[in-house]
Amino acid sequence: MEVTQAPSRTELVKRATDLVPLLRKHAGWSEENRRLHDEVVDAMAEAGFFKMRVPTRYGGYESDTRTQAEVTAELARGDGSVGWTMSVWTIPGWMVGMFPDEVQDEVHATPDVRVCGTLSPSAMATPKEGGLVVNGQWGFISGAQHSHWQEIIAMAPTPDGAGLWPVMALVPMSDLEIVDDWYTAGMRGSGSVTTVARDVFVPQERALPLPAVLQNQYASVLNADLPMYRTTLLGVAAASSVGTVVGLARAAREVFFERLPGRKITYTEYDSQREAPITHLRVAEAVMKIDQAEFHAHRVTGLVDDKGLSGESLTLEERARSRADVGAVCQLGKEAVDIFNMASGGSSIYNSVPIQRIARDVQVVNMHALMLPETNYELYGRVLCGLEPNSPYI
Repeated sequence: MEVTQAPSRTELVKRATDLVPLLRKHAGWSEENRRLHDEVVDAMAEAGFFKMRVPTRYGGYESDTRTQAEVTAELARGDGSVGWTMSVWTIPGWMVGMFPDEVQDEVHATPDVRVCGTLSPSAMATPKEGGLVVNGQWGFISGAQHSHWQEIIAMAPTPDGAGLWPVMALVPMSDLEIVDDWYTAGMRGSGSVTTVARDVFVPQERALPLPAVLQNQYASVLNADLPMYRTTLLGVAAASSVGTVVGLARAAREVFFERLPGRKITYTEYDSQREAPITHLRVAEAVMKIDQAEFHAHRVTGLVDDKGLSGESLTLEERARSRADVGAVCQLGKEAVDIFNMASGGSSIYNSVPIQRIARDVQVVNMHALMLPETNYELYGRVLCGLEPNSPYI
């Protein structure tokens, strides 16, 4: 495939900004239908976003995580579900690069290929000549209905047969069943349905032991020296997850101030909410929280990108801090959204007012197991106190 000049971070972010009106136009449809609108997915492909975390030999851009996060933030400013699904697609899409090069050739034979995925080992795999047979299911698979492949995790016998270990594998979506069960309080447009495998055969070359992957033992030869693959899976996952919350917080700020002129504070003598001191205090607090969230987002993406360029490994403390940075982004972003939401008045509960959807979306993101602030802070605190981490996902 011909290698083209990759667009700059500035250009990719501008493309995302240009899509914001389209995303807002279809946000209500996506929420009602519990999946992204086809026009939105097509526009994302045309903008080149599915190429960001793809090697240049496949026509990709090899964008760094800072670029991915800033693009995702702009998309989430238009619709949180779009930002979230984009971030999810970039993580398993990047994970394709861990597999043998011939497997990557197969996956990237599809233009603008989209790969959904999970890190939950909620299936079983049994050995069969030439590979594994997988049975089980995976929940919360964002973007499944618009994906071509899924990265799955299943428990399989260890090579010595003495126990089980998780394996990571790639499966075409045509081999899986989709259960339409995504009826949720928020992030409805992400279409994070359940997928099911029934006696699905996975060739051996499309399966890797997850413990090896978590220790940076990848099977690709051609990607070994690429900066974006000289880092850890969890580090990349952390850095790739922050954009959505930043974008939602920015969206809350934007839609609040759009409605502010002319708004009264009902049952008070304030004819203008803009004149009330409580408004001044609360909006300043919210905006400062967004600034703080952006700091943590920049720190975690910068760390992963710098390590990829230098080839240095993340220390245990840096890996734990990356999880804590994600937790801080989530906590601060949600607190900012909550302030703007509560200050938006009773009229903001109508579906036509975006702040109610933004508040529900940021709440759902905060409840994600790898992003929950308290869990991530505990992990970081354990490491700071000299204890072993109580999770392999670090």
